Amino acid sequence: MTAATHSTLFPQVPDSPDAVLDGLDPEQREVATALHGPVCVLAGAGTGKTRAITHRIAYGVRAGILQPSSVLAVTFTNRAAGEMRGRLRQLGAAGVQARTFHSAALRQLQYFWPKAIGGSMPRLVDRKIQLVADAAAACRIRLDRGELRDVTAEIEWSKVTQTVPADYAPAAAKAGREAPRDPAEIAQLYAAYEDIKRERSVIDFEDVLLLTVAVLQDRHDIAEQVRAQYQHFVVDEYQDVSPLQQRLLELWLGERDDLCVVGDASQTIYSFTGATPDHLLDFRTRHPGATVVKLVRDYRSTPQVVHLANGLLAQARGRAADHRLELVSQRPAGPEPVYTEYTDEPAEAEGAARRIRELMDAGVPAAEIAVLFRTNAQSETYEQALADAGVPYQLRGAERFFDRPEVRKAGVALRGAARFGGNDSLLDDAVDLPSQVRAVLSGEGWTPQPPAGSGAVRERWESLAALVNLAQDFAAAKPGATLADLVAELDERANAQHAPTVQGVTLASLHSAKGLEWDVVFLVGVAEGMMPITYAKTDEQIEEERRLLYVGVTRARERLHLSWALSRSPGGRPSRRPSRFLDGLRPGSTATTGRTSAGGAGGIERGIPGTRGSAPRRVQRTPARCRVCGRTLTDAGEMKLMRCDDCPSDMNEGLYERLREWRADQARNSGQPAFCVFTDRTLMAIAETAPGDAHELARIPGVGMRKLTRYGADVLAICAGQYPAGDTNQD
Repeated sequence: MTAATHSTLFPQVPDSPDAVLDGLDPEQREVATALHGPVCVLAGAGTGKTRAITHRIAYGVRAGILQPSSVLAVTFTNRAAGEMRGRLRQLGAAGVQARTFHSAALRQLQYFWPKAIGGSMPRLVDRKIQLVADAAAACRIRLDRGELRDVTAEIEWSKVTQTVPADYAPAAAKAGREAPRDPAEIAQLYAAYEDIKRERSVIDFEDVLLLTVAVLQDRHDIAEQVRAQYQHFVVDEYQDVSPLQQRLLELWLGERDDLCVVGDASQTIYSFTGATPDHLLDFRTRHPGATVVKLVRDYRSTPQVVHLANGLLAQARGRAADHRLELVSQRPAGPEPVYTEYTDEPAEAEGAARRIRELMDAGVPAAEIAVLFRTNAQSETYEQALADAGVPYQLRGAERFFDRPEVRKAGVALRGAARFGGNDSLLDDAVDLPSQVRAVLSGEGWTPQPPAGSGAVRERWESLAALVNLAQDFAAAKPGATLADLVAELDERANAQHAPTVQGVTLASLHSAKGLEWDVVFLVGVAEGMMPITYAKTDEQIEEERRLLYVGVTRARERLHLSWALSRSPGGRPSRRPSRFLDGLRPGSTATTGRTSAGGAGGIERGIPGTRGSAPRRVQRTPARCRVCGRTLTDAGEMKLMRCDDCPSDMNEGLYERLREWRADQARNSGQPAFCVFTDRTLMAIAETAPGDAHELARIPGVGMRKLTRYGADVLAICAGQYPAGDTNQD
């Protein structure tokens, strides 16, 4: 299980800003160098979107254009945020905030609560299902476990769509939601749930967003403080934002447009939670001046896998389908996808386990194989089948790696050995870093061979084995590294939630597999009733199921196995048929009739300059490069001049002196030092470029929107050989 692009575990930090751009394709480079928004990146699966946006941030930081503390990168999972922080650290751009919407909002809410509300902030509850059960009891409504889960999901949907209890029934009907109980009852439960929270002085995760939005809306001073801190925003997986998250983003931005969003409407698979691709699809409408970059070069999957993925979407319908991207594989040819029909589900699981065992015997690492299914209930059959075949596995969706008790204990043991290893007999025969780690972790339960069977003992061993493997990779990448160096690396990874690879076949639902990839993927249960799922009734729900299968297909790099069972249990009636989504794609089937949507090619679309509704448009700035020799500038003084200090100057000395005289008058009239008007470097840059209009003037570093508004007309008049308006010294 790895991240979205291949890289070495411990790459060297690029030695210059330009080196950050090395290896990017033309579209990725465009993303990386478009450092001020609005920018919209439409990124197909496997096209290196994470690489593009992390290099974008790193290039801006390394070139001195972006301050690390002023950048907020927003992702949808803690894992993705940790991965982004890890990549930025490897690119020499540590200090950038990469957080989930909830994490960023919670941090702000905790900080501003005493000032905005007063007192201590209510306790945040991790799970709301018990509160929902208490609300049901208060309403004298009996709910079984499944109904409790369903009602909880409805409450969460209501809150992220900013729907109050009284409006639940009409809002759910308008959204086409199939309520698990009578809508009036759910509204009653929702209201009781909110009452109980207030009585107990607790809040839930959705409240974190709602309260942060309320504070920023009501307290303009706090909103301005947040905007002064964060001036540049990057939002990943933008197709999955909810209306509430979009509102929070708008409040963070204010009237600015330094925003880069990244997404793919064809990977919208969370609409049941309130997510909508409309914000991504409408981005160009809201920001006519946006630069739109389309990434379609697929570096992940073979042409055979990409062909199937494109074919899945070719018959898609709806608005998201109209904006689909036609992927183009950049990899050598591989094997064709394998389609297998089984008599029943246990036979399907045994068949998958047998093939996985064969692949592992042929040298494919277990960590590079995944079994993906539609529902978590399908997991147990495959767990048993893999255990019977002697195949190690891990369940996706378990607690975070560095939060596991055995990993925390191992960290303590390694830290102690790093400090006092000279007195530890365990290390007497350890000659290098990997052997030292193996020796220390043997005391925590690690053994050279995995324990038999599955369960908690096997899971603990897998965690320790991941640390042993990490130590081997670390020592290979950094010869001479000590145990203390490894401990420091583990601390940094823990802070970034940058987990090492666990050596086991991954079992995961299609939803939890989003953002991951493997060499070999087994898509199981691809049958009608499961894919699409039985309760998907409307056209929109069916299309989301198609996109979910598309996400599953695009997780595979080289080999893809798709299978289905004709019956659920041995001896059952063989009434099932393969998923309709495979019609016309699997051998021997014919395509269903339907409209074929046009695929989108890659490329770059420039926005309409100067258009941003009624708000003033901030002039976009490109990375600072010397206008004489072309080198990327990082020194603040050189950036203001737009040239290296040792490159020849073509400054107009007379214009420079007139600007200095004008600046002295301005400083005298306002009672402030001259450099507060413009610094010498900025005046020199103006005198060298002699801007002819406001756009040219605004591109000069040191001339922000405030100074452009206040002094722009005067400066342009002086550059044109005229006297500023209102200047009385015209003799």
